[in-house]
Amino acid sequence: MKDYIATIVKNEKIADNIHAVTFALDEDIKIRCGQFGNICVGGTHLLRRPIAVCKVDGREVAFCYQIKGEGTKKLQTMGAGTRLNVLMPLGNGFYVEENEQKVALVGGGVGVFPLISVLREYGQTKEISAYIGYRNKGAVCGVEEFEKAAKFVGVTDDGSYGEKMNAVQAFAADLEKGNRPDVVLACGPTPMLRALKALVEKEGLNCYVSLEERMGCGFGACVVCVCDLTNGKKARVCKDGPVFNVKDVVL
Repeated sequence: MKDYIATIVKNEKIADNIHAVTFALDEDIKIRCGQFGNICVGGTHLLRRPIAVCKVDGREVAFCYQIKGEGTKKLQTMGAGTRLNVLMPLGNGFYVEENEQKVALVGGGVGVFPLISVLREYGQTKEISAYIGYRNKGAVCGVEEFEKAAKFVGVTDDGSYGEKMNAVQAFAADLEKGNRPDVVLACGPTPMLRALKALVEKEGLNCYVSLEERMGCGFGACVVCVCDLTNGKKARVCKDGPVFNVKDVVL
């Protein structure tokens, strides 16, 4: 973990209410898929914005984010050459065991972006199937990345792109055909993850999920982003996660 002074290379709209910002660093960085950065947008916004890393190319690090609050609204106005403090890499990311050759990615909403980092890290050595759900055609993005997977199924809630279903339903349909992965990696809204948990428990599949919570510091000191564990204890999403075995967390 280090507080980098990063320079924006580009900051562009890629879908409805979704932007992608690419930072250039002055030194090399190693980031695991599923880790995130905490971006300082300056001004009156004292708390940083935790955003999952989408891509790493040499000294360039890309984040995709939804314009939601005042902080992300300010971030999307910043152009090339702007220098910001970015604390990264943070959290524990995804890890695929050597014996896990078939990997299923299940993502929805802004949860699709950390899954791109998984595909970029493991796409050359694993057989990856991606089941990605969007709200509608206007929200579709990242397709050029997911099409690099061995299999890509893109769906929407309203049927305006792909079939009318969500990512979990698309994954379940493939399971019914006998296409079973060795491990499932997922990120998305809590209702989606809750439905996925019920499915993988029924099917006896190993599954890891990346959780999204409001954060303060991003490294475990402020205890803002706690989640409930199935053993009755609590965990910090930023430091103990954001990736957890789905059987260990209450959704």
